[in-house]
Amino acid sequence: MNKAGIIGGAGYTAGELLRLLINHPGVEIGFVHSTSNAGRPVTDVHGGLLGETDLRFSDTHPLDEVDVLFLCQGHGKSTEFWAANERPAGLKVIDLAQDFRDESNGYVYGLPEVNIDRIKGADLVANPGCFATALQLSLLPLAAAGLLPEGDVNITALTGSTGAGVKPGATTHFSWRNDNISVYKPFTHQHLKEIGMTLEKLQPGNKARLNFVPVRGDFPRGIFAITTLDSPLSQDEAVELYHNFYADAPFTVVSDNPVDLKQAVNTNKAVIHVEKHGDKLLITCAEDNLLKGASGQAVQNMNIMLGYDQTLGLRLKPSAF
Repeated sequence: MNKAGIIGGAGYTAGELLRLLINHPGVEIGFVHSTSNAGRPVTDVHGGLLGETDLRFSDTHPLDEVDVLFLCQGHGKSTEFWAANERPAGLKVIDLAQDFRDESNGYVYGLPEVNIDRIKGADLVANPGCFATALQLSLLPLAAAGLLPEGDVNITALTGSTGAGVKPGATTHFSWRNDNISVYKPFTHQHLKEIGMTLEKLQPGNKARLNFVPVRGDFPRGIFAITTLDSPLSQDEAVELYHNFYADAPFTVVSDNPVDLKQAVNTNKAVIHVEKHGDKLLITCAEDNLLKGASGQAVQNMNIMLGYDQTLGLRLKPSAF
């Protein structure tokens, strides 16, 4: 049995992480750190865990007492954490922030569909961003085959309100978000950097222009990404390419039928559909931003790092209705 610690235990990603780890057969939770909530029951913040755990938040984080550490704080906080703390030898770290997604400081980028062999031998893994996961999974087979176009790749992706974090803001509170929709950070979203890094490794020198328009959806969780690009592939060739590329990826499912968000929400799956329209290839991808886009993928990476089957504790039922 491995012990896990969580830094930044009060946010949405930490709540999902706790839900997964409490029921994981190979892990027990050593501590859940939250300075602002120290001493309080975890269920005071994560009410959905009522009856599942008697854990309390801690204001200490004994790193030498755990085997794996999850960093669930905001972007920039991981750098601050390691400036103030020393990592014990052998401690495995999975960072859910963006601080080390450029693979600086010895981190491996934690997208199992392309980096599983490197993740197996890693002590430090940078978990991908939520949009970055959906968009990369939409494009990886094309990049690996050298088939990204020289030109525009147009992407529109809707995300649930939980993607903005637990602290309410002008564009996240219920009365504004409900029955509403809006564009934000068009063409400039921070996840474009890590997406470009992966695509360049698979198809060096590619000249694809990712025109990414993120959209705030009026639902709590999930990402639905719509990608269109020029492609010489036929319908059958595109379907075969995607099926073959993800044949050994247990959580990336290629559907022969159009997909919808509820097939992915509350699971660690990304569900993908490809179809040809004239000279255009349409790729749709649905995932849960808090699971495959964050905490579920973090547990998937933990499983790989610790030598477990990568699906352990992650066979979750979708929200069909």
